[in-house]
Amino acid sequence: MADPSGQFRRVLMQELESLRQSGVQAIPHPQIEVPELPTSTDSGVATRRVDVAGEGSSTSRSADHSPKENRSMSTISADKQQETLQILAQEVAGCTRCQALAETRTQTVFGVGNPNARLVFFGEAPGADEDRQGEPFVGRAGQLLTKIIEACTLKREDVYILNVLKCRPSGNRNPTPEEAQNCRPFFEQQLDIIRPEFICCLGAIATTTLLETTEPIGRLRGRFHDWRGIRVMATYHPAYLLRNPPAKRMVWDDMKMLMKEMGIKMPPG
Repeated sequence: MADPSGQFRRVLMQELESLRQSGVQAIPHPQIEVPELPTSTDSGVATRRVDVAGEGSSTSRSADHSPKENRSMSTISADKQQETLQILAQEVAGCTRCQALAETRTQTVFGVGNPNARLVFFGEAPGADEDRQGEPFVGRAGQLLTKIIEACTLKREDVYILNVLKCRPSGNRNPTPEEAQNCRPFFEQQLDIIRPEFICCLGAIATTTLLETTEPIGRLRGRFHDWRGIRVMATYHPAYLLRNPPAKRMVWDDMKMLMKEMGIKMPPG
């Protein structure tokens, strides 16, 4: 009895040879189309395109989760990001790279917000209120940041907030270059996990640390920079605005530029 597989191969080779003689040089590999999931249009901040199906593929993800019995890929991705951030937060909590900071801190201040955020606010270090509560930007400067976020028609839960340092420097002094370098692997991993489209650096230390530059904040603000393909906007720290209220106008201009780039409509003023 003839081998069916052998007969099939012979027929296939004949067809391929016929195609080659006709001038066909290659046969395209069939591509599977991945349908896009519905996206949220409420504020535009919680929806973005991201590779969740594997390298080279993309789909949309939204903050509007479907019911548990029919969970979308976007929800699963957000859950995985949150889980990964929690594992990293546990590692940070046990860090003693900066011995002086580890000995004086009440607790580490990892970060807070939407792990699927399009926008990340990046500050310099926790203060006394943050050290006590374990959450970034909860003191007076944090309250002002919340007002800035809300003025942009967003909410704190829409964005993600973190600092260069995870421990409070004594006396609220500026982080040293060595301390910033010790914390760099942690905040870089946070940003790699969240994969935001935009980062808003708050103040000179956050900006120069992330971008690894010595250029002053006054020359860095008002334009976009790049960090690993992420659009970076530099502006003044809310604590600076509390000491210098006239600078609020410049920060507002920066926020309007940022929101315009994100496609978020701002109120007039």
